[in-house]
Amino acid sequence: MPGTIAVLGGTGPEGFGLALRWAKAGETVIIGSRDAPRARDAAEKIKARTGAASVSGDENSAACVAADLIVLTIPFAGHAALLRQIKPSIRRGSIVVDTTVPLAASVGGRATRTLGVWQGSAAQQTEELLPKGTPVVAAFQNVSAELLNADSPVDCDVIVCSDNAEASQRVQALAAKIPGVRAIDGGKLENARILEQITALLIGLNIRHKGHSGIRITGFPATAYLSE
Repeated sequence: MPGTIAVLGGTGPEGFGLALRWAKAGETVIIGSRDAPRARDAAEKIKARTGAASVSGDENSAACVAADLIVLTIPFAGHAALLRQIKPSIRRGSIVVDTTVPLAASVGGRATRTLGVWQGSAAQQTEELLPKGTPVVAAFQNVSAELLNADSPVDCDVIVCSDNAEASQRVQALAAKIPGVRAIDGGKLENARILEQITALLIGLNIRHKGHSGIRITGFPATAYLSE
């Protein structure tokens, strides 16, 4: 299981929500941000809500140095630049989890479609830009930030894609620590492009129906799902 988890972009809604849920589950979490004081402020807010002592905040690169598992929860516009910045700070053997979706804002500023990524997906771009051999996992793209930041169970499955079986299993176990979430092995990292497209679909549905939708995969035996 992961030791210390660094959530880069953890001052934003998605990152904060994931950090909050893992802190509640007893994990050691570092909030990462370009602005260390903002990161520390977010960590204090999580401590106040959860009573967890094992939450701290730091600048992104410093957070990576201290982490066994790094979660990217950043806008795609800053994706490549952040990866180049943190590359020297990633420890050998650390797992990188990419939640990024390359969304294009449509008229009115609502992002309801994905951008084309040369590598195929944001997660595959991550794999290309990080040190060779770094295990990269795509996950959490389809989980609503609003639900993560609430107190109720999250009615959503998390599909986990990676070319590294051990890293995939570790992230599935981490996903299952969020009450209500079931984790499913989604196969190779190249399948991340499908997860990213589903996010755009869900955003459109949420706008149309004024909700916070997720996905559930049905019809599998119980052994296919990992839950708390």
